[in-house]
Amino acid sequence: MKLELRFFASLREGLGLSSESITAPADVKTIADLRAYLAQRGNPWAEVLASSRVIRCALNQEMVSDSTSLVEGAEVAFFPPVTGG
Repeated sequence: MKLELRFFASLREGLGLSSESITAPADVKTIADLRAYLAQRGNPWAEVLASSRVIRCALNQEMVSDSTSLVEGAEVAFFPPVTGG
């Protein structure tokens, strides 16, 4: 499944990139699956996307939960719970 990833604020800084296009394996079906898949890349991914960290997510610019199903070609944005100001 092809996905466009976006990373904001401290996540962007921790990963050293703001966006990435990926093709996720077939077993990555939800936001939680995607986060776990990305964390398996090792550090800094494992640290920045650790399941113990509170991270908000949007799918095609709509706030979603970790159990939300992914769709082909979606934009998935990750960001800390408080941004801007």
